[in-house]
Amino acid sequence: MSELVIGSRGSKLALWQAGHIAAKLTALGHSVRIEVIHTTGDKITDVALSKVGTKGIFTKEIEEALLAKTIDLAVHSAKDMPTELPAGLTLAAFPEREDARDVLVGSTFAGLPKGAVVGTSSLRRAAQLRGFRSDLDIQDLRGNVDTRLRKQAEGQYAAIVLAAAGLIRLGLQDRVTEYFDPMKILPAVGQGALAIETRDDNGPGHQAALALDDPATRACVTAERATLRTFGGGCTAPLGAYAVIGEDGVLRIRGVLIAPSGRMEIKSRAEGPPSEADAIGTEMGENFIEAGGREMILEINT
Repeated sequence: MSELVIGSRGSKLALWQAGHIAAKLTALGHSVRIEVIHTTGDKITDVALSKVGTKGIFTKEIEEALLAKTIDLAVHSAKDMPTELPAGLTLAAFPEREDARDVLVGSTFAGLPKGAVVGTSSLRRAAQLRGFRSDLDIQDLRGNVDTRLRKQAEGQYAAIVLAAAGLIRLGLQDRVTEYFDPMKILPAVGQGALAIETRDDNGPGHQAALALDDPATRACVTAERATLRTFGGGCTAPLGAYAVIGEDGVLRIRGVLIAPSGRMEIKSRAEGPPSEADAIGTEMGENFIEAGGREMILEINT
C-alpha cells in the first residue's frame, strides 16, 4: 500500500486536524505523512478578512497541490471551503462534526459592560452580537487561536469570540466563559466540521477518505453549503446557517442574514429528509433572495 500524503496549513489547529485524520487512516492500515502548505490566508494577518475577501484564501495553494498530485488528501475546516470547487476535486468525506457553537472567552455576554471591546474576525459574528448588544465596541481580530487568546489575556479585548471546535480540539475548552446557543448566534456554514478534499479520480486518496465520511454530518453541512451557494457563495454577507437531524430523522436548518450594524435581519428555515439536503439548503437560500436579501446587502454596501 503506497504512502498517502495529507496537505495541511501550518497552524497548530490545522496540524491537529490533519494529525487527527492521519491517525484514523493509520488505524485503517494506511501509511500516512503530513505536508505543510502555506496559504494566502496564512500570509495576510494584518488585514480584516472582509476586506481581503475570503473565497479560497485558506485553500487555493492546497488545492493546487492536489491537482498537481504532490498530495493525495487535504484536511480543511469545512467553514473555510468555497461552495464551488476547482474542476477535478471533490469533498470525499465529512467526519463526525465537533461542537458547532461559537463561544466567548474573557467574560459572559451579559457581564460585558457598556462599550466593552469584543474581538472577532467574522462579520457574521459581529453583526449578530450587535443585534443583541449595540452598545459593544466590536473590533477586528486576526491571528491563530493562540495569538487571539494572548491578545485577550493582555487586555486588548474584554472578550473574544471563537469557534468552540477549535478550542476543544486544542484542549483549551477551559478558556471558554460562555457557549452561545446556536439557535441565537447561528454558526458559520460548516462550522465544527472537517472536510477532506481529494481528486475525483477514485484513486487511493479518494478511496481512503470515503471510509471516514459521516452521513449525518455530510447531510447537515451539505444543506448549509447549499444555502450559501444559492444566495451567493462569493458574497461577504454575514450569513449564518445551522442544520441538525432530529430524533424523528428530519433535517431542519435555520439561517439568518444580518446587516453588519445588526439592525436589519432576515431569518429563514427549511426541513425535509436528509437525502434531500442539497434541495433543502437551496430552498432556504432562495428564501433569503425572495425576502430581499441581496437588495439588503447591495444597499448596505453602497
